[in-house]
Amino acid sequence: MDRDGYVWWYVDALSSDGRQGLTIIAFIGSVFSPYYAWDPTRDPFNHCAVNVVLYGERANRFCMTERGRAALDRDADHIRIGPSGLDWDGTTLTIRLDEVTAPIPNRVRGTVRLKPPGFTPGPRRLDADGLHRWWPMAPSSPVEVALSEPGINWRGTAYFDTNHGDTALEAAFTDWTWCRADLRDGAAILYDVHRRDGTAQTLTLCFASDGSPREIKPPRRATLPPTRLWRMPRHTRSDDGQAEILKTFEDTPFYARSHLAATLRGEPVRPVHESLSLTRFSNPLVRLMLPFRMPRRV
Repeated sequence: MDRDGYVWWYVDALSSDGRQGLTIIAFIGSVFSPYYAWDPTRDPFNHCAVNVVLYGERANRFCMTERGRAALDRDADHIRIGPSGLDWDGTTLTIRLDEVTAPIPNRVRGTVRLKPPGFTPGPRRLDADGLHRWWPMAPSSPVEVALSEPGINWRGTAYFDTNHGDTALEAAFTDWTWCRADLRDGAAILYDVHRRDGTAQTLTLCFASDGSPREIKPPRRATLPPTRLWRMPRHTRSDDGQAEILKTFEDTPFYARSHLAATLRGEPVRPVHESLSLTRFSNPLVRLMLPFRMPRRV
C-alpha cells in the first residue's frame, strides 16, 4: 500500500426488531484520523484502528483507538489490530472485539458473527482514474451479536463491504451519501458521490440474498432535513421521492448517520443512511476536535 493509501472492512448491522445497531470498521490507513492527516510520512500501516459504534435503547458507545504498525497482524484470512480482530473461515466472518470508549472509558467486548449467503461481483470504481474502489461484498447477511460488555445479545441482518484507495479521500471527493436497505430477498444500496473535479457518480444497486445482481429502477431524490446540532446536509432517494428520518444515530461536524423510512423497489424499507462531508473534515478546526474521541496508542 502506497503513501496516503487506505483499506477498510466495514460491517453495519441492525437487530431484527430495529432497536439495536452497530457498526464496525477495521482500518489500515485510518482515513478519518487527524494523526494520519498530520503525519508527514503518510504511512498507512502506522495508522490502524478498529472503530466500533453501538446504537440502541440499552447501549450507545463509540470506540476508535488508533494504533501503530506494531499492533497490526494480517494475512489472507484474518486481520488483527491491537486486541480486536476479524477472521474468515470460508463461511463465517467472526469479529472479536475488545475496545474502550473515549473520553470516558467503557469497555466494548464480545463477538459478532455473520454468515454471507453469497458475494456480489466487484469491486467498483468511485473515481475516474480507479484510485478508489468499493466492493459491497455481502449486502445482507444473518448476524449474531454477543457482547459481554455492555451485556447485549441479538440477531438481525448485516451489511459487509470494503473500500481500498491509493490517495486520501478528501483529495478525491467533496462529499457523499450512502444507504442500504434490506428487501424481502436481498438488499438495495444507494451511493451518490461528488468528486473534487466537479463530476458525480450515482449508483443504484440491488442484489438477491446470494449476491447476484437484480434490476431496480433509479429512485427519485428525497430531501431530508439537516441534523439538529451540526446542520449536516442530508438527502436520499426513494421510489416516490419521499423519506422520513426515524432516528439520527450520529450528528458530528462532518458525518451523520440515520435510520430512515422509505420505499424502494415497491417495498417499504428502513434504510441505514450516512452523509459524509470531506470538505468539512478537511477543516483544521474539525481535525483538532477529533482526538477527543479518537485517542492514539502506539
